[in-house]
Amino acid sequence: MKIEEIFESVYKIDGKLATLNLVPGSKVYGEELVNVEGKEYRLWNPYRSKLAAAIIKGMKNMKIRKGSAVLYLGAATGTTCSHVSDIVGKEGAVFCVEISERSMRDLVKVCEQRDNMLPILQDAMNVEAYEKEVGNCDIIYQDVSSRMQAEILLRNAKLLKSGGYAYVAIKSQSIDTGRKPEEVYKEFVSQVANVFDLVESIDISPYSLLHLFVVLKKK
Repeated sequence: MKIEEIFESVYKIDGKLATLNLVPGSKVYGEELVNVEGKEYRLWNPYRSKLAAAIIKGMKNMKIRKGSAVLYLGAATGTTCSHVSDIVGKEGAVFCVEISERSMRDLVKVCEQRDNMLPILQDAMNVEAYEKEVGNCDIIYQDVSSRMQAEILLRNAKLLKSGGYAYVAIKSQSIDTGRKPEEVYKEFVSQVANVFDLVESIDISPYSLLHLFVVLKKK
């Protein structure tokens, strides 16, 4: 098998995206496990993860790395979170904010296997409820279904270090179904422009439709 490290702790194995499994032998969402030179990797499905889709579609600025502290808004059942957990490793931390109690039940099971993941059952608008637990983070990752996606990012920005990066999957249909997606994306970027500079934007179709993945840097 041909293995190539494309970003720190992110690999391609025979052309397929993968992360080194932090918990060898365990799966999170039925992903394939692959052994290469005595190490176990988890294949990363871009149809199940917008971050994986963005990487495959050519994202250039991958600042999530070993030791990063990541505030993850909209953790769901832990699919992408678990790959972020692999990337940041034992020295890093992933603070997993999720509002759905049903999703949280599955997420907790993932966190129980991974010491660097902390589940937080909370509305991402209610930053004050978890800011002491999180402290200052290096990265915000946001994948939430809400009309208030820009407001959620701005409220959480106080937890992000100056010069830190935000990775956001903008969901046009959650914000406004009556407008063209391109208009919704442009408005989101303008709404956060006082706090964040746009570094790059990635169309992640066909993996996720009606989404734009943006990389932002805090001023």
